[in-house]
Amino acid sequence: MTMDDPKTLVSTDWLATHLKDPDLRILDASWFLPQMERDAKATYEAKHIPGARFFDIDEISDNRSDLPHMAPPPEKFISRMRAMGVGDGHQVVIYDQHSVFSAPRVWWTFRLMGKTDVAVLDGGLPKWEAEGRPLEDMPPMVRDRHMTVQRQSGLVKDVTQVAHASKLGDHEIIDARPNDRFLGNGTEPRPGLRSGHIPGSRNLPFGELLTPEGTFKSPDEIKALFEAAGVDLSKPAITTCGSGVSAAILALALEIIGKSDWSLYDGSWSEWGMYNDLKVATGEA
Repeated sequence: MTMDDPKTLVSTDWLATHLKDPDLRILDASWFLPQMERDAKATYEAKHIPGARFFDIDEISDNRSDLPHMAPPPEKFISRMRAMGVGDGHQVVIYDQHSVFSAPRVWWTFRLMGKTDVAVLDGGLPKWEAEGRPLEDMPPMVRDRHMTVQRQSGLVKDVTQVAHASKLGDHEIIDARPNDRFLGNGTEPRPGLRSGHIPGSRNLPFGELLTPEGTFKSPDEIKALFEAAGVDLSKPAITTCGSGVSAAILALALEIIGKSDWSLYDGSWSEWGMYNDLKVATGEA
């Protein structure tokens, strides 16, 4: 059962109760890995939670970077949100067409921009739909809304900062990728990347945080999973993954258990795995 917190995670019951609130904004943040060959916007247009707008993770990003969907500059984020009618004073709820996969990435993007009234829908569209709740295929009526942001630079790490943390061991680096990719046995979905993990990092595949129904496990279970993965929760944490999407699931999970000294490595393995001068470890952590 979800402990409803409009700053982290809300249940389908909570969203159904608040669906007609004038200051609620719902975002469909669906995103699919390239090999899935699925069009997230087309699936949104076919059916979405009433009033939802589509947040395009690949487009609302820093297109000056060669890396995939890096966090957008504040001015681009502001202009895209204003055009979607999302602004100051809104409570934002984000979901995706998986149970929980890409929505936390957008939750993190809002947090990076200093917006805290933002939550992920636990269980996502599959749970909402399974419960027979309303869906529509109409685009929402959008009114421009002013937005101010204050970028929270402490919530993101670049490759230099992560390399220092790896060397010094003063942070816990936690990798959300599947275990075979962490060990260096699995192939990376993006071509040209080495296999393995950042030296000194721990592995907690994001799927382990979720129940079979696709909702987050309880805070106590989540805490136990981090500890079982060898994570020292007294140290500040850096979350990482393939391209910065599922790393945000770990970040949200840390926030759910009351740990706020975390940051996300935006470049993740798409960056680290590309540069031969960065060390790579293989095998168990």
